[in-house]
Amino acid sequence: MANDIPNSIPDLETYIRQLAAEAKKASRALSSVSTNLKNRALLTAAARMRAQKASIQEKNRFDLAVGREKGLSPAMLDRLELSDKRIEDIAKMLEEVAALPDPAGEITQMRVRPNGLRVGKMRVPLGVIGLIYESRPNVTADAAALCLKSGNAILLRGGSEAIHSNIALARILQESLKECGLPAAAVSFIETTDREAVRLMCRLNGLVDVIIPRGGKSLIETVVELATIPVLKHYDGNCHVYVDKDADADMAHKICMNAKIQRPGVCNAAETFLVHQAMAGDFLQNLIADLRRNRVEIRGCERTQKIDPAVKAAAPEDWDKEYLDLIVAVKIVDSLDEAIDHIALHSSAHTDAIVTNNYSAAMRFLRDVDSSSVMVNASTRFSDGGEYGLGAEMGISTDKLHARGPMGLVELTCEKFIVLGEGHLRE
Repeated sequence: MANDIPNSIPDLETYIRQLAAEAKKASRALSSVSTNLKNRALLTAAARMRAQKASIQEKNRFDLAVGREKGLSPAMLDRLELSDKRIEDIAKMLEEVAALPDPAGEITQMRVRPNGLRVGKMRVPLGVIGLIYESRPNVTADAAALCLKSGNAILLRGGSEAIHSNIALARILQESLKECGLPAAAVSFIETTDREAVRLMCRLNGLVDVIIPRGGKSLIETVVELATIPVLKHYDGNCHVYVDKDADADMAHKICMNAKIQRPGVCNAAETFLVHQAMAGDFLQNLIADLRRNRVEIRGCERTQKIDPAVKAAAPEDWDKEYLDLIVAVKIVDSLDEAIDHIALHSSAHTDAIVTNNYSAAMRFLRDVDSSSVMVNASTRFSDGGEYGLGAEMGISTDKLHARGPMGLVELTCEKFIVLGEGHLRE
């Protein structure tokens, strides 16, 4: 199969602005669409994903082949692959989102003022959401499903490494919208690998209401620097697991292994283990041995190296790294306070976890660790919209304004005040 995707479009700015204008028009139409019709479009898309699996995988195989030629890491290739299971997961996700409550139009906090005026809030779509993302083509379907259900249109710009896979998924979604009488432009995809598209997309004031970048730290920094419209972001996923002195050793071992190796190339994989000095004997030796059996490179503090001289010395920058690979940093700490201080200094505020049977320590960790997800006795890999019952997620925000953590349907809406009167006049 030849690469039929243009690297550049003669008048790229006009092309992108036209896509955004059509998405804006579609967003106005979606704002009044019934929940039943939105659900029908999602279920239609799920059926089409299953029916067109072979076609999707043909496009995906081309992207994988190009990725191997370019030397993409095994972790990156894993993120890119659309296996039978992942296509089925996409279809199930579409069905799960269809089954979720529709937040658009929800009225809350109604109260009656002394003069009889009724004041409340209504939840409404954000409008047009621009998504700039890398590697994982399932994001195309996740994002489109969430936007459709919440009444938003979406303008997608995926990475060049997944361009054929992304376009295949986007076209299936567009066909499903048209089949149900909805505007196909509600899911708009920028069909070029030209990097200039990112800059142009970040400047679509009045057409795009918010930009969400999903990818590496450099991509997110670029988007933040270029954007003249609001950006919802997380820079990286430097996630920690702290093994407390009162941890169950077997539980802690399983959580650490799962958090690191279950899928190392994603943002909620653990990158640093903090181990209380009381657990630095048999527990840490067994953990290091098991990590090594699973091909994990260990970079440790001086105290960790004394326990196992084969451990590579951790450089200062290792405590701040998101490896997205089979590498982990290990540090022995003397107290819960030291663990919390280390997380405050080095965490990216994505997801941090404690393993402990001490209730007071758990509550202290929950209160004092300032991350978008904080966990007790659970793998950081659960930091995910699907696992949280959101159906899917648009991304994970580490910002503190508007949305924080996995962004599901509710986080893709905002509230406006509504006022109900009976001829009220202000004196």
